[in-house]
Amino acid sequence: MILIIEDDERIASLVKMGLEEHGYQAMVAYDGQTGLRLAFNDDIELVITDIILPKTNGIDVCKEIKEKKPHLPVIMLTALGTTDDKVEGFDAGADDYLVKPFDFRELLVRIRALLKRNTAQAQPQAFLLKYGGLELNLHTKIVKREGRELSLTPKELKLLQYMLQNPERVLSRAEIAENVWETTFDTGTNFIDVYINYLRKKVDKDFTTKLIHTKPGLGFIFKQE
Repeated sequence: MILIIEDDERIASLVKMGLEEHGYQAMVAYDGQTGLRLAFNDDIELVITDIILPKTNGIDVCKEIKEKKPHLPVIMLTALGTTDDKVEGFDAGADDYLVKPFDFRELLVRIRALLKRNTAQAQPQAFLLKYGGLELNLHTKIVKREGRELSLTPKELKLLQYMLQNPERVLSRAEIAENVWETTFDTGTNFIDVYINYLRKKVDKDFTTKLIHTKPGLGFIFKQE
């Protein structure tokens, strides 16, 4: 079951109808409070939410969902499209972001990718990732460098995890977008660079050895230098 939280009845109806035509079950909430209540039903597999909503906005809705059901995928659907808006949505824990007006086929691609990720069998992996005095505990989500605990947002954690799992090789913006945000890289925005800078300030700023490096024209690399 897919939950649509959208106060514009026309848009909500069109999205619901489109999803049902493609074999999905869908339900609609027209305000944030109702959406939150419904999101915690056991049969909800994915949430699509607008940001500007009555009673409780989409950012707060997403934050509360991710606090209580961190593995429930959330797609932000909004008319706001600046880098700052995307960063705010991703900071709240959103798994993906679509700007209105959007191509419904693109929404379907995002939904399929998130549902596939959620239902795929988890691959065995080490719960403690280490590199260059930095360690990330995948169970507790605690990050430490040289024994000092670092405070990271959910998206910063996911970005760091991907870099730790792929050290010493160049990661393009497209690859990062696909594997960390599970979306295609929009060359019109620089949200990946924004997050790299956020992460660099927390992981590298107070340490002599730098781990996150930019490769002009190519992307980024995680290695000791």
